[in-house]
Amino acid sequence: MEIFNSLPPNLVQYLIIPLLIMTARICDVTIGTIRIILVSRGERVLASLMGFIEVLIWIVVVSNIMTRLGGWVNYVAYAAGFAMGNYIGITIENRLAMGMVVLRIITSKPADELIEQLKQEYHGVTSIAARGVSGEVRLVLAVIKRKDIPYFLKIVNNYNPKAYVSIEDVRAISKTHTPPGAGGSQSFFNRFKFSLKRK
Repeated sequence: MEIFNSLPPNLVQYLIIPLLIMTARICDVTIGTIRIILVSRGERVLASLMGFIEVLIWIVVVSNIMTRLGGWVNYVAYAAGFAMGNYIGITIENRLAMGMVVLRIITSKPADELIEQLKQEYHGVTSIAARGVSGEVRLVLAVIKRKDIPYFLKIVNNYNPKAYVSIEDVRAISKTHTPPGAGGSQSFFNRFKFSLKRK
């Protein structure tokens, strides 16, 4: 922090230090948020890597800045960095669209055309005859990549806008049948590059 000795004290106290605190906390919490999400999805290697970077930032940057934590401006900067770090971390994870989800579609209308369309796009579709509150329904299940959710929802809405759709995260799937491009062969970094290309 000796570099700040040549700067006006008020500038350092009320602007530079709060900005450093907020920036360091944003980086730390953003990586921590992504790490927690990766842990919940069973991404052990990537979660460990994120944990290493998170702790390194804390030891090298945040711990040094925290020695100057004092005054309401720094407290607000710390809290703002924590809040923004959570928001940015979740936003990044949503943009990367990591992992798989199970798409459940319940429709009281005939679902043959919808099922055929889904099979053309993705071969792992399961259809079950069921009974709901209003009578006979059709339950359609498919495990898809998270990044494909908007596309599949558009297909469902085209055939039956009133269909009930639920989506649930999938932690692990059998190797017997997986969607194209699914599984461990597609790395986090490949998904990241793919996400950048889509922008």
